[in-house]
Formats: sequence, structure tokens, C-alpha cells
Amino acid sequence: MIEGSCLRREYKNCSADRKLRAKELMQFLCDPSIKAIMPPWGGELAMGILDLLDFEVLKTVDAKWFSGFSDLSTLHVPLTTILGWRTLHGPNLMELAYSPLDTTTAKIWDILQSPAGTVIEQFSSGLYQDLSTNSIAEQKGYSLTEKTEWKLLNSSKKSINFSGILIGGCLDTLGWLAGTKYADLPKFYQQHQDQGVILYLENVELAPCTLTRALLSLKMKGWFDNIAGILLGRSAATKVTDPNLLTYEEALKNVFADIDIPILYDLDIGHIPPQLSLVNGAYAKVFYDNGKGRLVQRL
Repeated sequence: MIEGSCLRREYKNCSADRKLRAKELMQFLCDPSIKAIMPPWGGELAMGILDLLDFEVLKTVDAKWFSGFSDLSTLHVPLTTILGWRTLHGPNLMELAYSPLDTTTAKIWDILQSPAGTVIEQFSSGLYQDLSTNSIAEQKGYSLTEKTEWKLLNSSKKSINFSGILIGGCLDTLGWLAGTKYADLPKFYQQHQDQGVILYLENVELAPCTLTRALLSLKMKGWFDNIAGILLGRSAATKVTDPNLLTYEEALKNVFADIDIPILYDLDIGHIPPQLSLVNGAYAKVFYDNGKGRLVQRL
């Protein structure tokens, strides 16, 4: 449906089939017999069908789960901000085929099978997969070897907690939607000002300078104003080792230096597994203590 790549041949096919893909997605979203949509992978270029989706029609149908991550954030955020649907940012379907699943990944099933109002508790993982490893592509499941450590940016505090409504996803795709009706987060913040909002983002390929530009653009569009805190996933971009070049951590500190809210980074969110299952639109409490974390969501 929304899978693909930017290979020239496949991009041409994607462009030609844009209307068909949008029509198929509308059928899935409107079909009451379909309870959840879980694409196998994140895909690419979902942005190309957004203007073909009829959100007025979707306002008349019952909400359903739309689950996954990466380019699926392109659809998650408008479904949540425009329609009020709960959408799940977490492991893609093909990552759930291995047995046994680690406890962080497996939590997705508790969320998808629980009724509204259920409280779901998740914890920071013990280990994560090294960036150079692609064990899923090798049909081996995850290879979790690196010690997980959540980090607090621009603060010497050892512990902190905050709460709010969750919204966010993949920065590489959402950055292009900022300022459009499909990702009007300042309006979403205003709608939830009584509860507060927690923004979460994860970076796939943006090198530090490009990352800085992307984050500064969001900053100028008000994405970091009037929120309770920010959660940043482990960056999957190539690590900068040249001492003359800007690093990932320096990019974050440059952008967020004057923002006086809790900002946690290197979290279990995004393209370096395992990852938490975060529900856009759910009220959440975040607890951080000396490198470890806990997330409590009310569905």
C-alpha cells in the first residue's frame, strides 16, 4: 500500500499509482471489518497521498489502530491531530514474526489488544542493537548487545518526571509536514493545554548539520513551545567521528540550549531496536532516573 523506495523505477511506479494507493487506504480505513492496519514496513513517500485522503469522510467512520513507524508517521500525525484517532508508533509488523520477542517489543500486543482506558507501563530496555547490525534483514531477529542509557539534555539532574498527551514520530518525514494542515502541532498543543503535550521525535538519516536545520525549522514553527517535554529516540544516522565536524549531541545542545523543559535523548524510539510502543493521543507520564526510564500511558 505505502511501501516503496526512492529507486528511480519504483518511484515512477509510486507516482503513477498515487490515486490507487490513496483509494486503497481509504477503503481500509473505512471498512468496519478491519480493526487495525499494520503495514509490514515503514515504506516511503506516504506524503504523496495525503492530499488524496478524504478527511471529511474519515470523520464519519469509527477509529481503528494504525500501527508502525518510520514513514508511517506521515499518516499517524494527521489521523491523530485532525481526526482524534489513537495511532501507534512502534515496531512494524515484520518485526513481530520472531519468537521469543524481547519484552520491549512484545509490549505492542498489550496495547493493541487492550480497551480504551487501560493503563500500560513500559520501561527502558536493558540492551539495544548496534547501529552496524541489521539482523532483521538477515532473518535472525534482533541482536541486542549494547547497554541502553537514557540521557537528560542540558541538565545535571539525576531524575525528573513530566506528563502530557503524546504526539510525534519520525523527524525525517514529519519535518516536511510542519506548517501544513496535516501537522498543525501548535493547534494540537492549544487543544490539550490543560493536560500538556509531550513531543517525541526520532532521527533516521539526518547528519548533524541537516538535523540542526530541521530542528531549527520546527522551533521557528512553534513545535517546541508550550509543551511539557521532548523525547528523542536513538539516532540512526551515521555517527560523526571527525573532531572538526559537528556531532549529534552538539547539534541537540545548540538547538535546545534555551528551551527550559525536560529533554530526554537516546530513548528506545525509532530505527535502532528495540523500541517502545507510543500511542499518539494518549496521556502519558514519563519517569527518568539516572539513565533509566519508565513510561506509563492511559489508552
